[in-house]
Amino acid sequence: MPIEILMPALSPTMTEGNLAKWLKKEGDEVHSGDVLAEIETDKATMEVEAVDEGRLGKILVPEGAQGIKVNQAIALLLGEDEDESALKDAGASAAAKPIPAAEAPKTTPETAAHPNPLPAGGERVGVAKREGEGPAPVPAPAQHRNGARVFASPLARRMAAQAGLDLAQLRGSGPQGRIIKADIDGALSGPAASTPSATPPAVARPPAAEITGDAPFTVKPHSAMRRTIARRLTESKQTVPHFYLSVDCRIDEMVRAMKALPEDLRISINDFVIKAAALALRQVPAANASWSEEGIILWERADISVAVALDDGLITPIVRGADRKGIAQISAEVKDLAGRARAGKLKLEEFQGGTFSISNLGMFGVREFSAVINPPQGCILAVGAGEPRPVVKDGQLAVATVMTCTISCDHRVVDGAVGARFMQAFKRLIEQPALMLL
Repeated sequence: MPIEILMPALSPTMTEGNLAKWLKKEGDEVHSGDVLAEIETDKATMEVEAVDEGRLGKILVPEGAQGIKVNQAIALLLGEDEDESALKDAGASAAAKPIPAAEAPKTTPETAAHPNPLPAGGERVGVAKREGEGPAPVPAPAQHRNGARVFASPLARRMAAQAGLDLAQLRGSGPQGRIIKADIDGALSGPAASTPSATPPAVARPPAAEITGDAPFTVKPHSAMRRTIARRLTESKQTVPHFYLSVDCRIDEMVRAMKALPEDLRISINDFVIKAAALALRQVPAANASWSEEGIILWERADISVAVALDDGLITPIVRGADRKGIAQISAEVKDLAGRARAGKLKLEEFQGGTFSISNLGMFGVREFSAVINPPQGCILAVGAGEPRPVVKDGQLAVATVMTCTISCDHRVVDGAVGARFMQAFKRLIEQPALMLL
């Protein structure tokens, strides 16, 4: 029987995506590892590879289709001894109708990519399901434990839905307490499995403000990325107790060091900031932390998420192990990541995860601002513009280049004294860049 090629889950909480482009056409031979199509998520365009081998018999979803649900059949793959006649019954059983390219994407409360990497036990990209195995289970809706959302891999959610398990009653063993396949297996093999609980009532939302007046306007439809940003930042401000600490850093020594570098080695202030933040996290490891219901997670490596502005939002590619890299290497990585981020070509692992974030608006002339924490991270550093300001030096009034930096901390994870020690270490490194070479 033909093999159904399903819409893959390209992030832990992805429920739908857009089919940007088919790279194979009907009748083409398909080998394991061949790139079949490009799928657009809310963050990037990603390639889907074939798992099985055969011949692409029928494309069920055309290029440009939007709002395709995860596990919906998008094509049929013919086996070695099969011909087009096998597609007749298979097409009916697939029950997957092509979605018009002009159809607007449908967004659900779960359409946001969680910033953590895909845990062990997650699904493979592009896995195809053979006919006769029954329809793919629909992912279970988000469940809550003591008012907080329970995070689980898509595979774990489907297994729980099939077995009637209540995810809120399980303890996850994945990153940040995420429930994975092994946890479901353990619950099913235990003496007593959890029983499903009643679906929590939907939270009432205040009605949207009515648009009044007769001024001309246009309505720009929300993209998947904009909806994700709105949901996650609302969630952050509603659930994370933010507090803020600011320091003024004199960066004259840093500017002199940058001017002394060869012309072909272009290092930016942001590159120094990334390195200084990573080293400060090494000196104050309690600030390199995340919140979970089971305890505070203390990260052993400084993976710095760097905010990159896009046409319709932002994305945070990650410089991993920035505390162990030189400034020149950091600079090269940031340029590469930012370029591919704007082109929508980042890989999933390049923007999911991270232990600490940096948002720099200094290039726009912004003097000072406070950024919103990206859960489950515990901190984000907001960097303003370096500008000449009057300062007191050796008891005399002088002029120095000063840059204001503000850290936003999750008070559940980072106490005021910990945040202050981090900013003290960061300021010392920024003002004495030679210390970053030690």
